[in-house]
Amino acid sequence: MKKLVIWDFDGVIADTEKLWVLSRMDLLNKYFNLNWNFETTNKNIGGLSDKDKKAVLQKMGINISDDFWNEALKLDMQKLKQGVALTDGIEEIFKINDFEQCIATGGTFAKTELKIKQVGIEKYFPPEKIFTVDLVKYGKPEPDIFLLAADTLGFSPSDCIVVEDSIPGIIAAQKAKMNIVAFVKYSTPQYINEIRKLNIQNIFDNMADVKNFILKMK
Repeated sequence: MKKLVIWDFDGVIADTEKLWVLSRMDLLNKYFNLNWNFETTNKNIGGLSDKDKKAVLQKMGINISDDFWNEALKLDMQKLKQGVALTDGIEEIFKINDFEQCIATGGTFAKTELKIKQVGIEKYFPPEKIFTVDLVKYGKPEPDIFLLAADTLGFSPSDCIVVEDSIPGIIAAQKAKMNIVAFVKYSTPQYINEIRKLNIQNIFDNMADVKNFILKMK
């Protein structure tokens, strides 16, 4: 049976997750004097859509204004325009035709499309293979976006392989009952330890191992 590989973007296809966490960290410290470091910021809001980041922060008593988000989006666009690099070895996997591939991310479609163009992979991922938080009611850690991708492309969850770097994304894939690869090349040792607590068996820090795992699953 042919498999569907579902790629997260930030922290997997490119090392962009760190950019968003750092920009949110800087702004949270600026607006609220939190004195958060990268680890704290990543633990609290890493891997979430902006909508879900806002909800989490509100539960913590941190009420985000429109000015905050407008400044955050400006910073994001500046960082994207400066350029981002594709993860080493990943394009070799995109070229393989033995399985279907798509992107499912907590970013918006407009932002994701820009990121895809920046790293030059639009030929592998036309719009019909891009699934973003705009399309679902609940973002990660809920499974909605992964289940939508599988259903739209005609695959059962058991025939899907999700490649994720974030804990919310991994939990979403677990809820969807899909096969999971944790890609940790850009993760800190502390974050990798948190991933291990989720009982993830397939944890890789390079795309050669990811490629071998996917090929064994076909």
